[in-house]
Amino acid sequence: MKTIRLRFANFVFAFVFIAVSTLFSNGVLAQQAEKGFILSITEFTIKSGHDVQFREGVKAWKKCYIENKGEWTWNIWKRMNGEGNAYILTSRMANWAEMDESNDDGKNCRNLVRELINPNIESSENNFARFEPEYSKAYPNHDQVLWVTSWQVNNSTKFNEIVKKISEATKQAEGSSRGYWYSYMGGGKDAADFFVATPFANFAALDLEKESVWTIYEKANGKEKRDQIQAEFRETIKESWSYLLKRDADLSHNPPSK
Repeated sequence: MKTIRLRFANFVFAFVFIAVSTLFSNGVLAQQAEKGFILSITEFTIKSGHDVQFREGVKAWKKCYIENKGEWTWNIWKRMNGEGNAYILTSRMANWAEMDESNDDGKNCRNLVRELINPNIESSENNFARFEPEYSKAYPNHDQVLWVTSWQVNNSTKFNEIVKKISEATKQAEGSSRGYWYSYMGGGKDAADFFVATPFANFAALDLEKESVWTIYEKANGKEKRDQIQAEFRETIKESWSYLLKRDADLSHNPPSK
């Protein structure tokens, strides 16, 4: 199943390991801004009929973690389409060195993971991606809905060149790129190479019609160049797919920075 996904053996390892390794300061993130932060992405497929139990288990773990003054922050997104019932956990690292840190501030809540969360999970998978600030909207993102499109490509250099041109045209026309671009870092043979997460305030915002980025590029550069770059883009693509995600505020923990 092609999607944004992670390969941790179980929810205990996912929550405890990521919590240990993703504590970061705003200052460190600022220093890493040019290169882009690393996004840790975990997808959990929930057993049939276990959605309520899973949600209540995560809520209990979250409450325990906050009460124990845990500093890790995360978002959990409900996948609205595709196979199975899936939730996607995302968190940031400024750099790989954070994975060497050993502060285990979730240790007092491990029993809740074992007893209330793990029994409801059918499978979990793991991946990492690098944020591409040059092509992307600026963070933070307060929108609650994401349209995520992923690509496998046969020419990443050409793909990036085209994305850059399209993003520059969109920025000139609208003042900003429309989405958050990422490049995957490793992964299995079915993993994507790139994805873009386009934010929307709510589902109703999906009904609003906008010019396509190709139309914007054509207005700036002419139809001949649009046709040429669009054909080149299609030639780089091996496969593509899209999912619609909604942020679950009850399961997420991402308070504003102090």
